[in-house]
Amino acid sequence: MSAALRVRAVRRADLPAVIALDATVTGLHKADYWQRIYRRYGVGGQGLRHFLVAEAGQRVLGFVIGEVRDWEFGQPPCGWVFAIDVDPRARQHGVGSALLAGLRERFERVGVRVMRTLLARDNTLILSFFRSQGMTAGRLIPLEIAIGPAR
Repeated sequence: MSAALRVRAVRRADLPAVIALDATVTGLHKADYWQRIYRRYGVGGQGLRHFLVAEAGQRVLGFVIGEVRDWEFGQPPCGWVFAIDVDPRARQHGVGSALLAGLRERFERVGVRVMRTLLARDNTLILSFFRSQGMTAGRLIPLEIAIGPAR
């Protein structure tokens, strides 16, 4: 990448790029979902909620979304990473690391000392990324049960 990488808060004008990036990675076009996420974490994200983008020049290369949650499951305040994505053409250039560092810095500013996330067991790409950032299995164990009619 030739232009300098910068991590900053998302702007409304970034939404088309975020939606396109998500669709490229997931194969799903979820414009309504991203509008809701922007209202909650972009516009409404003051202090404890964050929606950040990484850009080089005028191009959005990735995004991360996180929130400080406190006393859930009896745990003191911690930062949760809900989503992180990097344009496949920009991977292996420090974009994901810069995004996670930007989120971590914002969490640290409000006194958070632990950052957590959940991921699909078979998503080896994101598992490798988080491990490369120093994240390991935590104290909590996720449990789930299917509810509703069988499909």
